[in-house]
Amino acid sequence: MLDIEAPNVDSSRMRRAGKELLSLALIDARNHTLRWIAACERALEATSMTVPPSADLNPPLWSLGHIGWFQEYWIARNVQRQRGDRCDPTGPRLGSILPHADRWYDPMNAPHASRWQLDLPDLLPTKQYLVETLETTLELLDGTPDDDDDTLYVYRLALFHEDEHIEALATLSQTLGFDAGLLPALSTHAPREPLLFPATRWTLGSDASGFVFDNERAAHEIALPEFEIDAQAVSWSQYSEFVEDGGYDDRRHWSDEGWAWVQREGRRTPRHVDQMRQGVLQRRFGKLVRVPLAQPVVHVSWYEADAWCRWAGRRLPAEVEWEAAAHQGAMRGFRWGQVWEWTASTFRPYPGFRADPFRDYSLPWFGSHKVLRGASFATRARMRSAKYRNFYPPERDDLFAGFRSCAA
Repeated sequence: MLDIEAPNVDSSRMRRAGKELLSLALIDARNHTLRWIAACERALEATSMTVPPSADLNPPLWSLGHIGWFQEYWIARNVQRQRGDRCDPTGPRLGSILPHADRWYDPMNAPHASRWQLDLPDLLPTKQYLVETLETTLELLDGTPDDDDDTLYVYRLALFHEDEHIEALATLSQTLGFDAGLLPALSTHAPREPLLFPATRWTLGSDASGFVFDNERAAHEIALPEFEIDAQAVSWSQYSEFVEDGGYDDRRHWSDEGWAWVQREGRRTPRHVDQMRQGVLQRRFGKLVRVPLAQPVVHVSWYEADAWCRWAGRRLPAEVEWEAAAHQGAMRGFRWGQVWEWTASTFRPYPGFRADPFRDYSLPWFGSHKVLRGASFATRARMRSAKYRNFYPPERDDLFAGFRSCAA
């Protein structure tokens, strides 16, 4: 592990960071990845880190190699890196320092279901690949102009891509039931009354300088009617009432797709919950714990969030409502960042959308996924932005996800 302090690298300013701060952040991210490797080594078979095939997880060795591959592919191997998000994604690339890296780690060559059958390198050469790709990245970054968003774009992209995969490893540890000891605990807050926001025109999306994810572009104004929204995510106390009222057995509260999902999965409580009568017992990172009822409900699908809202006579917020409230309600008690929050919005491009070179980040998922906003306790602080659009299929309940509601 690289022995270096990384001050001030875990904040939202990283979207506009110059090369010196960005260099420290890249080292910080790689150190964090190495800590997760050590945790997986302790919990899984040391050299292969084998996990059962899953539609929602990746083999850890593939994830780790992919992190190094992505950084090398878009930086060291990219002869157009100085063009930033205008580089040609189909342009020629230099060769990888690791033979077969493209066959193993390029998602286009290794679709999800095939990753368990790949002849991936063991842990030691994978670690070495991560070290060598970072060293090359830092050397190239050192010779990069410090005030040009185009030339710094691929470095910022690689940083946030690694942060996303680190959170995916946190999700894996919860799913497989081992505690890496690398995450803060969920906090508990006193309930607050919902907030009322007057009608306004809100600018959704961003054209700001610095780094912007492609699905956040382009900024466009929307007429937003008056709305009331919860000041914080729905708590276990609130969700327990739905369960005790037979919510999982009452077809009236569910969409057609949601009801089919409940029947298929046989769900009567959220994922990882062993008990909801007289308190909530949930398995967190392999340990059965009594959950404070004031904490936000977590590990619920979009279908469950939608059903609770129907039962409560409320609705999920549109993503524009969530974003406007997060900005305008910051001084009024609007609290976010404990859990990702499902919204009513289907993931679609904004007007003026232009795909980034890493096209498989947004384009394949438009129309099939639901938008989540905010962040979770497992999200690095530099990733947190009220403009950030997360997106997943509505059946996913392995995520650190909850929701809040609006008046119907």
